[in-house]
Amino acid sequence: MPFSKLGLSSLLTQAIQEQDYSAPTPIQKQAIPVILSGKDLIATAQTGTGKTAAFVLPILEKFNKERTLRGKRIRALILTPTRELAIQIATNVEQYGKHLSLSSMAIYGGVDAEPQKERLIKGVDILVATPGRLLDLAHQRALHFNELEILVLDEADRIVDMGLVGDIYKITDRLPSDRQNLLFSATMTDDVRALAYEFTDNKMGEPATEIAISPKTKAAATISQWLITVDKDTKSALLSHLINEEKWDQALIFIEKKHAAAKLVDQLAKRGIEAEAIHGDRSQAVRERILADFKSGKLKYLVATGVAARGIDIGELSRVVNYDLPFKPEEYIHRIGRTGRAGAKGEAISFVAMGDFKNLCAIESRLNHIIDRKEIAGFPVRKVVPVSILNYVPKNKR
Repeated sequence: MPFSKLGLSSLLTQAIQEQDYSAPTPIQKQAIPVILSGKDLIATAQTGTGKTAAFVLPILEKFNKERTLRGKRIRALILTPTRELAIQIATNVEQYGKHLSLSSMAIYGGVDAEPQKERLIKGVDILVATPGRLLDLAHQRALHFNELEILVLDEADRIVDMGLVGDIYKITDRLPSDRQNLLFSATMTDDVRALAYEFTDNKMGEPATEIAISPKTKAAATISQWLITVDKDTKSALLSHLINEEKWDQALIFIEKKHAAAKLVDQLAKRGIEAEAIHGDRSQAVRERILADFKSGKLKYLVATGVAARGIDIGELSRVVNYDLPFKPEEYIHRIGRTGRAGAKGEAISFVAMGDFKNLCAIESRLNHIIDRKEIAGFPVRKVVPVSILNYVPKNKR
């Protein structure tokens, strides 16, 4: 099915083709007609399934009409949890709407607010924002919400995980009740569902349409997955060994804590390996510079916390390393999906310590296969990780 069959105009389909999109993804097929109809939507779809286009394209289509935009007003508000993701979505809005006469921008913390305030003076059709900076500017009366037509909550599960729900409610309390509400989330936990129902309760009387795209339970066939069992105190030495011996050209290295990210960069530097880290304590300017260097290939090794890595979108990434194994299977699938895109070959390597066994079992159960194990000469393991149990169920869930 071509995009034109979904009710999108020729100017939008032209921009889509210029981005090398050949056909709509499942989430786009289902979400775009619902959004164009004006209905509220609750959608569950993994990151990497094309969900940004699923809500941006119909918003652009709906707004592609002559309308006078008043100063300090916005027509659509897209709320997202991190600065990187806000920047990425704003870039997508510009790419998809390049042939339309619509304005857009991103506002986020970590940078000077004055240029953002000045840009808002003329009004903006589509505003992408992180909750904290949006509230700051609203308190300063740098923008007003009385002409808002559409509200999007993206990465709702991350918003819940990061403790931003309170800010979301402070924002929605300021908005017109007769708006269209769109919520997108990679997972639908009880907390996210509670937020979704509260979020879409705009007193219009019609329940929200719900869409759930089955999450990927298998990685792309082009991704080679394997793991190494390791003791925690030898992780950095093992990583350095692999980088040097395997002559890795590039790697995105996921780590759980920001202080550990900085420490790992220092440990690699002592072994002659140049790496950089992005996490919540780095300034926005530094984060943008590091990401630009990594995308261009100038920087080969990037250490990132899971939250900070949201919004990293690199077309050809050789490998992903789970230096720390994630707690949720969905996060593992999301991480390794950064490599092996568009038919290219990719590699996903995970370091697994004894304390990661339960998480490993949960990930492999979700994948429905055991991840290959490799032994690296010179790195014997003192605390042996047991053979995985594919159908392992934690005691508290039995």
